[in-house]
Amino acid sequence: MKAHAQAVVIGGGLVGCSILYHLAKLGWRDVVLLERDELTSGSTWHAAAGIHGLHDSTNISRIQHYTMGLYKQLEAETGQGCGVFQPGSLYLAQTEAREHQLRLQEAKARYYGMNFHEVSRDEAERLHPLVDFDGIRCIMYEPDGGNVDPSGVTMAYAAGARARGAEIHRFTPVTATVPQPDGSWVVETPKGSVRTDWVVNAAGLWGREVAAMAGLELPLIPTEHQYFVTETIAEVAAQGRRLPSVADRDGEYYMRQEGQGLLIGAYERDMRFWAEDGTPQGFGHDLFADDLDRIMDNVMRAMARVPVAATAGIKRVINGPMIWSPDSAALFGPVPELRNYFCCNGIIPGFSQSGGLGLLAAEWMIEGEPRLDMFGWDLARFGPWAGKAFTKARVQDQYANRFAIHFPNEERAAGRPARLRPAYEMQKSMGAVFGLNCGWEHPLWFADEPGGTETTGFERQNWFEPVGREVRMLRTHVGVLDISNFATYEIRGPGAQDWLDALLANRVPSVVGRACLAPLIGVRGGVAGDFTVTRLAPDRFMMIGSGLAERYHRRFFDMVPLPQGTTFENRTDALCGMNVAGPKSRELLQRLTNEDLSNAGFGFMQARQMVVAGVPVVALRVSFTGDLGWELHCAEEQQTALYRALIEAARDMGGGPVGSRALGALRIEKGYGSWGREYSPEYWPQEVGLDRLIKLDKDFLHKDAYLALAGTPPRETLSIFEIDAVNDADASGGEPIFLPDGTGVGRVTSGAYSAHTGKSLALGFARAGTAQPGDIVEIHVLGRPHKARMLATPPFDPEGLRLRG
Repeated sequence: MKAHAQAVVIGGGLVGCSILYHLAKLGWRDVVLLERDELTSGSTWHAAAGIHGLHDSTNISRIQHYTMGLYKQLEAETGQGCGVFQPGSLYLAQTEAREHQLRLQEAKARYYGMNFHEVSRDEAERLHPLVDFDGIRCIMYEPDGGNVDPSGVTMAYAAGARARGAEIHRFTPVTATVPQPDGSWVVETPKGSVRTDWVVNAAGLWGREVAAMAGLELPLIPTEHQYFVTETIAEVAAQGRRLPSVADRDGEYYMRQEGQGLLIGAYERDMRFWAEDGTPQGFGHDLFADDLDRIMDNVMRAMARVPVAATAGIKRVINGPMIWSPDSAALFGPVPELRNYFCCNGIIPGFSQSGGLGLLAAEWMIEGEPRLDMFGWDLARFGPWAGKAFTKARVQDQYANRFAIHFPNEERAAGRPARLRPAYEMQKSMGAVFGLNCGWEHPLWFADEPGGTETTGFERQNWFEPVGREVRMLRTHVGVLDISNFATYEIRGPGAQDWLDALLANRVPSVVGRACLAPLIGVRGGVAGDFTVTRLAPDRFMMIGSGLAERYHRRFFDMVPLPQGTTFENRTDALCGMNVAGPKSRELLQRLTNEDLSNAGFGFMQARQMVVAGVPVVALRVSFTGDLGWELHCAEEQQTALYRALIEAARDMGGGPVGSRALGALRIEKGYGSWGREYSPEYWPQEVGLDRLIKLDKDFLHKDAYLALAGTPPRETLSIFEIDAVNDADASGGEPIFLPDGTGVGRVTSGAYSAHTGKSLALGFARAGTAQPGDIVEIHVLGRPHKARMLATPPFDPEGLRLRG
């Protein structure tokens, strides 16, 4: 075994072999894979190995389509068969909500050039004559859907990697991963040690144990999962061709042809955990005892849909382990707290995603950033708050609801609360309905009475009217928003300004009491973040950014060394924030402080340390609502006192509490982008209007990457659209945008109903040269075309008179 490698991949399952293959394919030939047993041990070998392209997330759809196309290329390249069967997949909708989901996916597929379309019942019966389509509202067909051979695919990745110079060592368990002062690692095994630039944890069922060697706790837990294969069914054999798979997710099972019989699997409500405290080291190509009674309700629904299955004998039962994250998505990316340690764990639909995961992982390590924004998979979305109890509760919910629709804005209760602020009980008594935001319970909206709950769906739900009242209240009078879910940092010392200027693309304030907005540029020149930076003293700055990206942004902060004598402190847990906004916000605050809040005394983008209602705060004249307003940041232990005083004063003036759902509508009607939706590393600053904040007369992180594209015209431009809404629904994000002639021009990133303007609005991107302000387009809300118009300016306060007044 070699003494040095550019990367050591730990784990010889499907995903580990894909990462090894793609690292070698992208140019790293000095790479090694270490497998504790035989390749495919753990979960890979017994997988049902279905492949499908469509996903609610556009970028996940992209990598799944890449993966599906890769397998035949692998066969041709390596000579290793992947057992690719692509007879297609039929997707069935029994409910109106499922029909909405499938029609939206069909519209997305049309926009992105993917093959997924509706078929009639007659056509569906021709494709799969053994299915009873009674009660089905809508049928979609994906011609490329199917399945592969788990072992064949894994061996093909391994063969392709070896052909490019990679080494694979089987029966070589890793016993330690030791960090070195220069950022490299020593990976120890019974057969010797390897010094490596990168460690890749792709250990599957043993991902927790491998992570623990590096002092890392990953939120993962395994479960049992069952499917079975029937004996030969004469009616299947008589078809003389491979039948499409059946995706009847309302029935909560999956089904495809296997040999001359059928494979049927289920995600049952009565699920079982396994190896909660650690995966046994001796486990390999092992299975659990059958327990088909547990999935029989699901199986009975499958048999009702395909009656020939009811009389078939069972040939083989597979009951094996899978390992899950709290949201059933991958834990993917470099660990922010460790240098050069990459994770790819918790993969569920691995055979649909393995190629894309391998490609993006290789890009991230070799090029510094993947081409696609995969924050939904980034392990940085979870922090220490996602402990064992939270993970177990969420995994149980995810498994039991595997095929349930994840509706826009849906908040699930499992595992909560995880983190609470002091004002939680007060907000709860006021009727707050909470959501989860980076572990915090955060008010979404306020019901008329305590104990309110919300309904879910694609159409407008029971929170539509309360949120509308909050929007109108703030725009007419005043509202108080809890913004404690923002991330807050403090930089102190003689080099604080130099560090911030070296990190961010805007020049930070040189005058005490001033604030600015500053973009963070990604490795490829895109938008990696946006921050509000305030100078509180000659050597002290406060920086505020996205709470969801708190751990993600740490990677970028660590890229710029702190000058000697300068400190960086994450104050998110220690501070709480309130936003007082609306035309009466100045009047409200003036009742609670002796400071001069006039426009001359406290102008827009100014800041001050002062006392409000007896509570010391850092006050910023800025508001994400786009209205006149102030942000007030105080010590966490004083949150309740400040919040109570603000709410009491607001109610005296016709105002009151406002939740984050209303904030979403307010910022959209002002045309403000949000990180993770309108701002991401995929988008160039000039495409989202942030290029005006970039100062080229100084150096900043990834300036060269930005300069390489700064002179390039935008590929697409962030715009605001007014939609003629029907069926009581609004856009939420992801809906494709077409011209009336059917030409695809863009996609929605955020949407909401603006109760203040009475308009259904959406923010989204339109490709350059395709649509102009005033043009009519079609936005596919609920998967159906809705007429919309591109607006030249935001419908609220386009000149910023309220904001700066």
